[in-house]
Amino acid sequence: MLRASQATMMIRGWRRFLIFLPLLFFLPHFFSDNQLHYNSQVVPKKQSSSKFNHLVLGPAAGQGLTNRLQCQPQGIKALNNKTPSSTATAVDNIDFVTVFTLYNSTPADHQLSNLVTVGNASYTTVDRSMAILNIFVNFIQVAMPRSNVVILTDPASDLSMHRHGVTVYPIQGEYSRDKLMLQRIRSYIAFLETRMEELSQNQGRIHHYIFTDSDIAVVDDLGHIFHDYPNFHLALTFRNNKEQPLNSGFIAVRGTPGGILRAKIFLQEVLKVYGSRYMKASRMLGDQLALAWVVKSHPSFDAKKFTKAQAFIEDIGGASVLFLPCAIYNWTPPEGAGQFHGMPLDVKVVHFKGSRKRLMLESWNFFSSSSDISDMLCLILKSGRTKYDF
Repeated sequence: MLRASQATMMIRGWRRFLIFLPLLFFLPHFFSDNQLHYNSQVVPKKQSSSKFNHLVLGPAAGQGLTNRLQCQPQGIKALNNKTPSSTATAVDNIDFVTVFTLYNSTPADHQLSNLVTVGNASYTTVDRSMAILNIFVNFIQVAMPRSNVVILTDPASDLSMHRHGVTVYPIQGEYSRDKLMLQRIRSYIAFLETRMEELSQNQGRIHHYIFTDSDIAVVDDLGHIFHDYPNFHLALTFRNNKEQPLNSGFIAVRGTPGGILRAKIFLQEVLKVYGSRYMKASRMLGDQLALAWVVKSHPSFDAKKFTKAQAFIEDIGGASVLFLPCAIYNWTPPEGAGQFHGMPLDVKVVHFKGSRKRLMLESWNFFSSSSDISDMLCLILKSGRTKYDF
């Protein structure tokens, strides 16, 4: 028989159990409901910017604007024709000069998973570079068939171009990927020095020079630059960009002794600034930053002129520099001066910077089948915002 004290303790224990019993019933539901609530708040993963292995046509910017390329809403057809340069003012003796080198490929570059197909052709990494170089030459030979192409390259590079009007010109230097932009200026200077020596020994026909990246398409004759602006030494292309107003992918040099000398001195100053101020950007942009510093640091220069897409001439350190708008002489899809308002009808040069290389190949393939420059420009304009994978 239980004592009174023990009976009292048992009764209190049962009372406590009965008090907490509802909690035991609701606790599983409490944790379950909270777990379900947490799981229901699924945070979507940040989608990476997808790229395409083909062109994606979109609306053409600049519809309805005067002096802009107009394209049909559907398909690839220009509604107005590109404005050509006057052939009467064209200058015959113009050489295009570019820096290009090949890097050693790895076995992975030749694996099927790394092949890129454009049209009916598949390209390895090296094949892509050579295809771009050949199309660079193709466009020049269509737009300016009397012009020659000079390729400045590393003597150690196994580069051969057996094409009419193309010369491979080895120049010693450091052509590593990290120093290529720096070497490009050095190669330009070395090339101009050889031209000065040749002019001093042989007073022959004057050749003007246009130094460009190899990922550009010349879509109109550029000889008028040297005819319409007879007093400049070198020409640069500009855009309305506060930090990087000058693009180094297009530099024209008058082929007279004075033009070559002044251009060489100017580039030597750019090289000096590059080495002292912008070596941290030696792989990319350093040359453009150095160009801008040399120009904008000149006491009389007014940077506000970069806000208007109109050509102008300034004296910079003794060199007469012609500034040409990127919108016409260095137009880039989709990033670059003027693209948000469409493509000017008088565009001369299209620059396929960065991942736009696929578009350059696709454009040439399209032009080869259609032979219509205006329709090809519509293809570029309507697909310029595609995120290419090349």
